[in-house]
Amino acid sequence: MAISQQDREHIFERLRGGLVPERGLEAFAVGIDRQRAEIERILGLVGQGEGLFKFFRGGYGCGKTFMARLALLEAQAQGFATSFVVVSDNDLHFHKFDELYRKVVGELSTRTCPRGALGDIVDRWIGRVEESLIAAGADEGSPAFDEQVKKRMGEEVESLTRGAAPEDFVRVLRTVFELKQEGNIADAGALLSWLAGSANVAASAKKRAGIKGDIESTDAMRYLRGILEIVKAAGYRGLVIVIDEAETILRMRSDSRGKSLNGIRQICDDAPEYKGLLWIFTGTPDFFDTRRGVAGLPPLHDRIQFQQHGGFVNPKQPQLELRPFTAERLRDVALKLRELYAARDAGSFEAKVSPVFIDKLVAEVTKGLGGDVGKVPRQFLRQLVDLLDLTNDNPEFDPLVHGGFEPKGLNETEQRVAEGLPPFPASDYAESFAAKTVEW
Repeated sequence: MAISQQDREHIFERLRGGLVPERGLEAFAVGIDRQRAEIERILGLVGQGEGLFKFFRGGYGCGKTFMARLALLEAQAQGFATSFVVVSDNDLHFHKFDELYRKVVGELSTRTCPRGALGDIVDRWIGRVEESLIAAGADEGSPAFDEQVKKRMGEEVESLTRGAAPEDFVRVLRTVFELKQEGNIADAGALLSWLAGSANVAASAKKRAGIKGDIESTDAMRYLRGILEIVKAAGYRGLVIVIDEAETILRMRSDSRGKSLNGIRQICDDAPEYKGLLWIFTGTPDFFDTRRGVAGLPPLHDRIQFQQHGGFVNPKQPQLELRPFTAERLRDVALKLRELYAARDAGSFEAKVSPVFIDKLVAEVTKGLGGDVGKVPRQFLRQLVDLLDLTNDNPEFDPLVHGGFEPKGLNETEQRVAEGLPPFPASDYAESFAAKTVEW
């Protein structure tokens, strides 16, 4: 497949740092055809107006973040806006919907605006409102035109949200339009920041819009409903939101953990009301199957429980299973990356980074990680790229002779997984797994 040189460089730069690339993932996505087909299916449903949720289930190193990023790239290619949020036990609690809202809107992205896309989306929507008025015979040069635009903006929000959006939502959008027409870009930007959930907006800008205070948890999901409808009115098919590393919830105190899980339950219960919105959560089996996690909240567990029959798993159920890397899949990924690498001397490079060398490297990974290549594939890819660089930059370097794999530079979580231990030590939890049932 065709991929730009910029995206090639992005892929390898991210892998050098042990990170999942944000672009170009489809160029080396192998062994996940069934999962990708399921993503295609649910994107099709959401694009037709369904409101859905999906949970990506997999152990550490199974590629949950990779799959989530890949899903967002596919969504953007199909005309969706997206948002990628990583759960933190310090600044994101699901029962505090204002925190969730701020994260989601702050990370809004589109194919043409990779981050902070709210302003661009609002501008596109206002442009379409203006075009519809002109098409209906309105005079763009008339002094009354701006008032017609503001009136139509309010009517559209009222119609699209069925009156669910807060009054301040419409008031802020109209004021943003007014300020931009006046050339006051600074205050317009400040109000867009307020609409994105910021609590650090000058009182003068809020006064111009006739608003007080900030977006509160009790209203945040109504604001999200408004944002969703503006996204669609701006010409996008809908919105896809990824909540990555939901297992971080397991490390919270019992009261926050219980409330956060209940917040996820509320999101799932209300999903059908948000037409054109897809929620994707990623989590480990511990998150789904232990009483500290989803299994401790029966209403949520019953809604999204994972089922398998004789080793067969239906990808259409709420939890989409991601399985660990195998030696064959790791080899295929390595060959794809070799193909993508922009080598100075392609002939010499491919001769040295041969399938024989890659097989040797995979075998060393298997040996170095106790026979399980699926434990920390990030380390394999990071060292593979290092060897690709050395081969390209040093004519005398032969990876088959000088190269090899050693599980080094592992972070604490990877070290524990490589040793066959749970990703988080018991001391990181407010309670042990043997503790009493969570109180809701």
